[in-house]
Amino acid sequence: MQNSIDAMILAAGRGTRLQPLTDTVPKALVEVQGLPMLEHVALRLAEAGASRLIVNTHYLGDQVKTYLNQRDFFGLEGFISDEENQLLDTGGGLLKAAPLFRKEAPFFLHNVDVLCDADLAAMYSAASASGGLATLAVMARETSRYLLFDEIGLCGHGNEEKGTEHLARTPVGATERLGFCGIHVISPRIFDLIEEEGVFSIIPLYMRLASAGEQILPWRIDSATWIDIGTPEKLEVARKQRISS
Repeated sequence: MQNSIDAMILAAGRGTRLQPLTDTVPKALVEVQGLPMLEHVALRLAEAGASRLIVNTHYLGDQVKTYLNQRDFFGLEGFISDEENQLLDTGGGLLKAAPLFRKEAPFFLHNVDVLCDADLAAMYSAASASGGLATLAVMARETSRYLLFDEIGLCGHGNEEKGTEHLARTPVGATERLGFCGIHVISPRIFDLIEEEGVFSIIPLYMRLASAGEQILPWRIDSATWIDIGTPEKLEVARKQRISS
């Protein structure tokens, strides 16, 4: 595995659904099985070959920075992308951190609240070989908000609760609704394609780029253990679930 793999952990969110726990502890430092979520994710990324770690911070960001410095960024070359003045969402956060990426190879982008034992090294290899702009970890699971893929890649997204579905382009062949798992492998070419500014989500960015002909590909992790710890109920499940770091 090459040693120029960058990884960014999205760790700036407030974790409001986990209140009152997150009134004093940032979501990134919520412990599961004896380790903060931030460390679980970082160790998984390092295992997959990442050598540079970028972490964005906002809510209770000083606690996250202190922990990272105390743990020496888990042995990786480490950088903070500080969003203290404004929480920028997933797309805006990535754009702000752009100067911290080496842009020599595809990079990981990983939500801090996702506990998952999928083979990230295999995902990275598949993404690198595909030639696509981005590869997204997805699974067939119940979700009100889904991504729509056809034979080419991402072609739309929808929200069952709102009864809405938006297509980026006309689907080619059969389509499938899949749940996004908060893990991406992205080509550094994306930084040349971002026109959005300020606060924005990465999914509308992907939709715009898919409509322009870029390939956003699925990578199935149906057999993996995957838990989003964003609610107290799911956090409790994660704390009881045996999953390797």
